[in-house]
Amino acid sequence: MDGRTAGPVVMGSSAPLVGRRDALTALRGAMAASRRDGFQFLALAGEPGAGKTRLLGELAAMAGEDGFTPLWGRAAEYEQMLPYSALVDAFDDHLDARREEVVETVGSGQAALLSGVFPGLATGESPAGDEPALADDRSGLARYRLYRAVRHLVGALAGSTGLLLVLDDVHWADDGTLEFLDHVVRHPPAGPVLMAVAYRPAQAAPRVARLAAAAGPRGHEVVVGPLSAAEVRQFLGPDVSRGRGMALYEASGGNPFYLEALARMGGTDVAELPPTVLAALQVELGDLSAGALLVAQAAAVAADEFEPAIAAVAAEVPPAATLAALDELVERDIVRSAGGRFRFRHPLVRRAVYESAAAGWRLGAHARIAAHLAELGAPATVQAHHVEHSGSFGDQRAVEVLVAAARAVTAHAPATSAHWLQAALRLMPDDAVSREDRLALMLELSWAQGISGRLAEGRDTARELLRMLPEDDYPRRGRAARVCALMERQLDRPQEARALLLDELSRMPNPRAAAAVPMRMRLVAESMMRVDFRAAQAVLDLMPDNADDWEPGLAVAVAALRPMPALAARRTDDALRYAEIAGKLLADAPDEHLSEWLDAIAWLCWAESYLGRYGEALRHFDRAAAVARSTGQTYILTNLLAGRAKTLVATGRLAEARATAEESVEGARLLDSGQQLVFALTQLCLAESWSGDDEAAVRAGEEAVRCGVGAGETWEATARYARGQALVNAGRLADGVEAVLDACDHFESPRVDPGTLLQACETLAYADASRETNTEAGTEASARAAQWAALAVRLEEPRLPAYCGFAALARAHALSGQDPSAAAEAAEEAARLLAAGQRRLDAGRALLTAGLARLGTTGGRGRARENLRAAADVFDSCGARALKARTERELRRLGVRVGGGATTAAGGEAARLGLSPRELEVALLVAEGLTNQQVAERLFLSVRTVETHLSRIFTKLEVTSRVGVATALTR
Repeated sequence: MDGRTAGPVVMGSSAPLVGRRDALTALRGAMAASRRDGFQFLALAGEPGAGKTRLLGELAAMAGEDGFTPLWGRAAEYEQMLPYSALVDAFDDHLDARREEVVETVGSGQAALLSGVFPGLATGESPAGDEPALADDRSGLARYRLYRAVRHLVGALAGSTGLLLVLDDVHWADDGTLEFLDHVVRHPPAGPVLMAVAYRPAQAAPRVARLAAAAGPRGHEVVVGPLSAAEVRQFLGPDVSRGRGMALYEASGGNPFYLEALARMGGTDVAELPPTVLAALQVELGDLSAGALLVAQAAAVAADEFEPAIAAVAAEVPPAATLAALDELVERDIVRSAGGRFRFRHPLVRRAVYESAAAGWRLGAHARIAAHLAELGAPATVQAHHVEHSGSFGDQRAVEVLVAAARAVTAHAPATSAHWLQAALRLMPDDAVSREDRLALMLELSWAQGISGRLAEGRDTARELLRMLPEDDYPRRGRAARVCALMERQLDRPQEARALLLDELSRMPNPRAAAAVPMRMRLVAESMMRVDFRAAQAVLDLMPDNADDWEPGLAVAVAALRPMPALAARRTDDALRYAEIAGKLLADAPDEHLSEWLDAIAWLCWAESYLGRYGEALRHFDRAAAVARSTGQTYILTNLLAGRAKTLVATGRLAEARATAEESVEGARLLDSGQQLVFALTQLCLAESWSGDDEAAVRAGEEAVRCGVGAGETWEATARYARGQALVNAGRLADGVEAVLDACDHFESPRVDPGTLLQACETLAYADASRETNTEAGTEASARAAQWAALAVRLEEPRLPAYCGFAALARAHALSGQDPSAAAEAAEEAARLLAAGQRRLDAGRALLTAGLARLGTTGGRGRARENLRAAADVFDSCGARALKARTERELRRLGVRVGGGATTAAGGEAARLGLSPRELEVALLVAEGLTNQQVAERLFLSVRTVETHLSRIFTKLEVTSRVGVATALTR
């Protein structure tokens, strides 16, 4: 369609734009920033008819003049549940016209993934490699994969020339489109891309209004207000008298669309002007012929953008008469041509036309369109909108269409799926014949609501299902109660979850029967979450390992819960034995026996990670995650991904850990679960911190703590620990020590796991040992470092090799100021132990500590070089940029040639220096001689933020002045 790729099809009058000088300046600024700095996000906010679309048209013209490719899409009032309708409107014709070129650019696998939403890219192929098709990933995280693919597509279409993506009327956009916008402002596409949206504040969800702010310095917001009296006079022109012009201004309030509608009524007396814009439009429609009005009403029922044939079917008029009516509608500027299709000149016009038709006639028009689409063999997703608006109670075919449509979009648009399932349930009789089908659909609805981020609605549906089940249907009631409890947990309502389980168990005549086991398992999990491992163990002690009447997979699930309480009670041998037993049972069980018990199996995966059985943990995390994806268990998948990220950090696979943690974070955001978001952000914080991106790490840690959920539970304390570790790694030692001590409850009644406690001791010893020793405060810090080292020795568990070495490393930190030789020996011992425990990154840190200590010993330079070279190799293989940069600086001081020459790639340069990309930007501008104020203006930051970056840069480059920064950059 010409309009979608060349510009909008409903721009309004081609007359010169009146006023809007400030808005146009902002648009030009956003366009220039996009060309100069890459992705920019622009939001236009204004009331209906304020002129947002007209300004977007001006922006499209600017983009075309600047060589950008403009794509334009619009959400529609009456099709708000159609998945990604605004994005499809913007992209699909462009993709269809350039299918081969786009497929070659993004790859056939990505194109196949995208074709699940954009028909213009349909290739008939499946996604390549290990990327499952959208329909095969029922977890809800398929949307995250889709959003990444769309983001990559946007960058590919931008190329070097640029892309303008306009999405108009996003206050009517579906959840999927809004989720994509939220994703893209936090993960900008590459290249010169300007994304512009327009919305009505009073009708928009809060998340829409937050988009520009979420984009940070890349975000711009323009408020489109009314025209002034002077601008209205200019708009009306010299042919309208001053008196009438003032009357029109007062009647319209300066709203351009209302003003234009009133101006069309040139013969109407001022005293008789309609009081609202819709009233004015109704007067305008009254001048149409009966045939033209009928076709307009049919078109308003059909779609925001419609074909003449569909309008003819809805209106029940011959094609020739339809085309004649369209000629009149185009001549009267009710609709406008868009290639072979048509659109109303403004959404308000469509609304006025739609409401002018009788309700019964509209229902019949929807029914005629639905029947026509069925005859054509259109997909259920295309029929569903009209079936929903025309189906009658008890209409089995309508129910089947709605259910088929819901299932077709569950993976990538679960909110729409839930909407259509609810529509199907409204049409389904609640009688004995359909009771089982109704119960099954309600379970499906609960799941769709849950993975779409509507956890409270999903919980309510599950509770309603529980009320509908017969009192003696214990197996199904048990499952429903367990699902409810899981959702209550995701909503951070653990007390309600526990109360629900206990209530349901009390209804059972035999609370130890097989039907009760799933709920008792959930009680075990709830107890472990609140660090009441004794209660968890007490319930487990009353549960057998297996029973004849247990269904397949239940024995695996019970076994999977046993290691964690044993580990918490420091019954290490029991924990290892239980993990071995559960691992064997898991290996023998087929996937279909695991799907219902993944929440229990997740506890085994985490326990194995805590036990240092990293290979087994990763294997089980991966298998459980695959089952979770295929069965749609998002709330468990995000938890599994967080655990996998934790294990990858422990083994030094930082790039993989960051990617896994990021996917977990995105999944938690889509799920809208505070608990899962804290789990995910905690691991992202640690992965970013050890990778060397201090800014991103602290930001993730602070968001995790700021979520404010899980008070008194282990995962909330672990989030506070992660933030403290990130602060220490960023050089903010005092803040970091305070945060770590707070997270560990000053070691009085800590709620973090034993391994984290041991690592906290090493972190605290390092922080205190790093302070100046030639002051009274420094002497006290050295004494505290020795105390932390002594505590680490008491906490160390020799039967867990993964944690053997932290006590020795803490001792090395404590000795570094007084006895470098002993410190070096302790650090070298720590390196050997940590390497044996598969903790490569920590072994590298121990080697760095040993190397630095050897520098303080007589004749130790040779051993120092060996240790530092080995540490640099470890950090390089792990992806620990800041640690590698620090190690290489020490090697250069020893005369060792490391790395290559200066690189022109910003990422490589940042890695060489141990700086984050943003810190490198600041450092380069400082080296050019810019003041903090000038740097702040250039990078759209506050002066205080620049000062914070500069403080970190000084620490990382080991300089004390701006001149030192410039020298370090040219070193």
